[in-house]
Amino acid sequence: MTENSTKTRDQAESAFSRTQTQFMARNRTISEIDAVAAEREAKTLRLRELRLEKEAATPVKVAVPRKSAKR
Repeated sequence: MTENSTKTRDQAESAFSRTQTQFMARNRTISEIDAVAAEREAKTLRLRELRLEKEAATPVKVAVPRKSAKR
């Protein structure tokens, strides 16, 4: 009876270990994806700020329509 119990327990521990490993791998992957998304968002914000600063520093050229010469 104890032999059967030990075998069942070993199988259960093995199944739990596999499940736990998959869960940990999934969490690690999700963490990596979140980190990449956060880096992308930070870079986008930084580039947007630089673009807006550049646009603010650049004088705006206003196009004045030319008068057409009469022939």
